[in-house]
Order: sequence, then C-alpha cells, then structure tokens
Amino acid sequence: MTSTKVSRVIAAPRKAIYQALTDPEALAKWRVPDGMTAKMHEFDARPGGRYRMSLTYADPKGAPGKTTADTDTFEGRFVELAPDEKVVEAIVFESGDAKFTGEMIQTTSLADAEGGTLVTILHENLPAGVRPEDNELGTTMALGNLAALVE
Repeated sequence: MTSTKVSRVIAAPRKAIYQALTDPEALAKWRVPDGMTAKMHEFDARPGGRYRMSLTYADPKGAPGKTTADTDTFEGRFVELAPDEKVVEAIVFESGDAKFTGEMIQTTSLADAEGGTLVTILHENLPAGVRPEDNELGTTMALGNLAALVE
C-alpha cells in the first residue's frame, strides 16, 4: 500500500481552514493542482455524506486523465468530520483503467503551530497508477492554493 504525506503551516486559524475543507465552493477553488480547473457536481458534508468532483486539465494535449483523456472525476465519502481538527475521506476515481481503481483514504489534520495552523494531508492506499511524486506535487500545489484562499 503506497502512501504520501504533505504538510504546510498556513497563517490562518484552524476554524477558517476547516471551513475551507467542508465548503464545496472553497474546495473547488483550492483542491486543484496548477494547470487544472475544478467542478463540484454534488456535495453533502456530513459523516457518510458524499461528493463528486472533476478536475480538468487546461491543456488537454498529453494530459494523463484518469476518467477521460483530460479529466479526473472522483467520488468522495466523508468518513470522519472532527470540526477544526480533522477530515477523513474515502476517495474513488471514476476510471475504466484498473490501475486507478480502489479506495484511497485522505486524512487532513489540523494542529496549532507557530504562525498559524499545521495542515497535514495523508493519502493512504494510492491507486497503482498514481505516482507518489505526482500526488505529493499536486498536494503541495493544493496546499498553496488553500493558503492563498484563507491567509
């Protein structure tokens, strides 16, 4: 089972960051790597609630989409919501390619830190087709977007 872990201190209180983790409009703004746009199709932020989101490459030429040539669509389920502390999601990519199947667990933890909040995103059980270094880079980009949104 492959996993990645990326952390960043964001100069904002845990409450503001938690809000950005559980608001569909905020998620569509920050949880997207550079060179992609996001669209939230549905969203129900409660334990057991689900969401469905698509990330589309701005330049479809040579884009490594999981669902279509230029798009990654995935469904998430909220496993745990601990206000201002943690969000645990089970994520499944919509793909006809077996190397992108399976349930990935994403845990976002929030902790007080000097200068703001330490945000840590742990991905467990990455699909075989997702390179850990690509996942880490995309997560780093997303955390930069989160910081820009809430700082």
